[in-house]
Amino acid sequence: MARGFVSTINKMAKEAERARKAQERTRVRFAKSAAQQAKQLNKIERQSYYEARQNEVRIENERLSDDISKLGKILDDSLFNIILIDFDQYKKIVTDSDIDRDPKLRLPQVPMLAALLPKPLGFFGRLIPGAQGRYRKLAASAEAEHAALLNNFEGIRNRRTSALAELQAEADRHNAEISALRDSYKAGEAEGVIAYFEAVFQRSEYPDCFAHEHNIAFLPESNQIVVEYEIPSMDDVVPTVEKYRYVKSNDEIAETKRTEKSRQSLYASVIAQTALRLLHEVFASDAEHIVEVAVINIFVSTIDKATGRSIRPCLVSVRLSAEQFAELHLERVEPAACLKQLRANVSSHPSELVAVKPIIDINMVDRRFIDETDVLSTLDSRPNLMELTPNEFESLITNLFKAMGLEARLTQSSRDGGVDCVAFDQRPIFGGKVVIQAKRYKHTVGVSAVRDLYGTMMNEGASKGILVTTSGYGKAAFEFANGKPIELISGGNLLSLLSEHAGIEAKIQVPDTWIDPPLQG
Repeated sequence: MARGFVSTINKMAKEAERARKAQERTRVRFAKSAAQQAKQLNKIERQSYYEARQNEVRIENERLSDDISKLGKILDDSLFNIILIDFDQYKKIVTDSDIDRDPKLRLPQVPMLAALLPKPLGFFGRLIPGAQGRYRKLAASAEAEHAALLNNFEGIRNRRTSALAELQAEADRHNAEISALRDSYKAGEAEGVIAYFEAVFQRSEYPDCFAHEHNIAFLPESNQIVVEYEIPSMDDVVPTVEKYRYVKSNDEIAETKRTEKSRQSLYASVIAQTALRLLHEVFASDAEHIVEVAVINIFVSTIDKATGRSIRPCLVSVRLSAEQFAELHLERVEPAACLKQLRANVSSHPSELVAVKPIIDINMVDRRFIDETDVLSTLDSRPNLMELTPNEFESLITNLFKAMGLEARLTQSSRDGGVDCVAFDQRPIFGGKVVIQAKRYKHTVGVSAVRDLYGTMMNEGASKGILVTTSGYGKAAFEFANGKPIELISGGNLLSLLSEHAGIEAKIQVPDTWIDPPLQG
């Protein structure tokens, strides 16, 4: 009996041990399976991550390739996209919807009077004491409310009519200006031609890094347009990266650098393409064939890395007539070779901002400028400056400043206080625009003339003003000029400058009959 009991106990223990081991084997088997599944999932996740990084590289390379492609097609993209400006599309048309933008001027809905009146009393309703009196009060209130709504409606309608009339008057003025610009363009007048090509260049689409900065001048006498265009610097327009690649070992996106030589070559191509594109846009977009000669100057505004100063070198300057343009097949040219054939001034190292001289400086294009007489070469050995005519004296001053190394232009005769001559000092730091006034006076020049000159400087955006006279200046004039970029040249100084720079020994002898123009101050 005891032996059977022990045997049963041992058998139960063995079965329990076998069950425990079976459970352990099952647990281990499930654990291995879970580990394998986790490992597989981790592998899939890692693969998805690697693929995402590779896709990131692909997108960056596609963007880079697209940017480079756009730079290579600056000229081509414009050749089959002729921009013609219809001035009428800039005109304004006023409608009721323009008034409806103001909530206070929107016409309200006014219900019919019947909708506001109380429901009429029935037979039994009229028998109720006071019912008819209450009905009359409610009806009177409804009528008053309806009258108030109508009155408000009429008020808003009247204000709408006034507002619409004001908008229409404003639109009429605007449309008259647009019509005047259209007629001005068709007549070949500077204002209209400049406005037309402003619209053309604003519509022209360049790569995003281009700022669309330009200046335009037009000379009606020669039908010549001068365009200044700002192009980005090489670092702003040409990528430094050739391509991107994913490095799996350190989980980084590495860059393969573009060689400096290839960047410089691409930048030179961008500049050449831009110059030819601007010529194309001028002549192809000129609906009335006004422009006979176009001058394109391409500048870049940047910082001189050597000095830290702001600089604006001209990198290309080209002049082309309409006849020459008609002979070009821009879709087949190599831009740099084309510019060379056109005898353009092209920077030898545009990436290093080596400047060229503009064929025509836009600052020297002013409708007031006229050709001055060469007075210096016709003067006698001892000329008396007071015997010159006013125009001859102003021409003499212009001649003198040219002899002193400035680019000087004579302006049309104007009232006292205007600009007689404009000069340009080409020095990169100290130079700039200079306005000059010349006064042949017997008596001392008053401070008001110096104030006039200073005001003219501000209006002209000049960096310096020069007042030249055959007489001298009073104390107040010198005190006002002190600390300002104003130079006062007296008669003695003028004679000295003529002697030094023109070899002319002139004199100033005022005739007894001389009368100075009216002076103030």
